[in-house]
Amino acid sequence: MSWLLLALFGIICTILGYLWGKSVTDTTNNSGELKMLQDSNAKLMNDLEGCKQKLASQRTKANTPEIKKSSVAVVPEAYFNTELAKKSFGKKIKLNDLKVIEGIGPKIEKLFHNFDIKSWENLSEASVNKCQEVLDSGGDRYRIHNPGSWPMQAKMAHEGKWKALARWQEEHKAGKL
Repeated sequence: MSWLLLALFGIICTILGYLWGKSVTDTTNNSGELKMLQDSNAKLMNDLEGCKQKLASQRTKANTPEIKKSSVAVVPEAYFNTELAKKSFGKKIKLNDLKVIEGIGPKIEKLFHNFDIKSWENLSEASVNKCQEVLDSGGDRYRIHNPGSWPMQAKMAHEGKWKALARWQEEHKAGKL
């Protein structure tokens, strides 16, 4: 008789333990919500970076007189110095190769080409929001990328500031500001 009570007690405890364990795991599985919040956070960070750049450009316009584009120190494409670029990066650089920008690879470069952004100058003039739009056109697999610094890096490349660009990329691995 005592064996029967002991077996019955064990069965009841097993059932209660199973039900309790199942309810605990059901309430703590929030991976879908976590993913949604991470995506939302990434979007907000990109928006914040866009606002910072917009504010900085407005401050620059307010503090400096209007400058004609011809007086800006921009290296024309005809004077693209492949040797200086190669010396700074340790590899051959092609004119308007968007892959020079930290964070842009061949697939992302194709996405930019689809949006008719095919040069460093085009990319330097694009907003962070426009860069994010280009990434979003490629689907979810491009959500991990942060284009916040891409226009700034493209401007350095367009202006031929290879040493400064290489130094910046070395200091900011993965293109993060």
